[in-house]
Amino acid sequence: MDVYYDFSEEELRDLLERLHDKYNCPEFIEADPISVPHAFSVREDREIAGLFASTIAWGNRKAIVKSARRMMQYMDDAPSDFVRNASDKELQMLQSYVHRTFNGRDFIDFVIAVRGICERFGGIGRFVEERYAATGSIARVLSDFRREFFSCDHDPHCEKHLSSIDKGAACKRLNMYFRWFVRRDARGVDFGEWTSIPMSALYLPLDVHTGNMGRALGLLKRKQSDWKATVEITDALRRFDAEDPVRYDFSLFGAGIDGFLKQ
Repeated sequence: MDVYYDFSEEELRDLLERLHDKYNCPEFIEADPISVPHAFSVREDREIAGLFASTIAWGNRKAIVKSARRMMQYMDDAPSDFVRNASDKELQMLQSYVHRTFNGRDFIDFVIAVRGICERFGGIGRFVEERYAATGSIARVLSDFRREFFSCDHDPHCEKHLSSIDKGAACKRLNMYFRWFVRRDARGVDFGEWTSIPMSALYLPLDVHTGNMGRALGLLKRKQSDWKATVEITDALRRFDAEDPVRYDFSLFGAGIDGFLKQ
């Protein structure tokens, strides 16, 4: 049965702030996919590790982290060097990798796609920052990124692993990835390395869990967890922090961990 809470605006603000303070902390990192890019100290390694970790981030968090760390092992724990320099023989060694529906062929195609972006633009972050400077819109960047990513030869199967905002997808995993590299505070979780993009431009990483929690808390009315819902819930969160609405991603995650929907 659906659960809904009748909070006043102030009660909801207090709840969101309390949960944010509880979960936006270094202890959050280890069990979360963001721990994978946190294993690296160089920005380009982090960007590449973060893209791969976020790409497979659906389902059980423990399994995601385990599989993403295995991805890094396949890339000799040097993702930037591997992406830029792996030989055809080394790429073929990725064929044995599998995480749910993301298979070895997808892995190879993603490496080649990231290689192309790095060669043409100098890195993933540089492309994202450049496109944001040109458009002033994260929605446009999401569209441009996917178009550029798949501009190289690839098996169409891999396209399912990078959601299309042009088809109305919520783009949860890409929005999570952008959160990791745009958000900046003193908490030590997000990296804040794409400094030319304001945090206010970000959108909430919306999935079934955050959608259900948002509906329960009165932040979201739309039933589908699609791009329109992403915009709706992010706009609702801007009421509480217009400059950094996506920090409440920690709050919605925390509400689930604290069992709000079971109360």
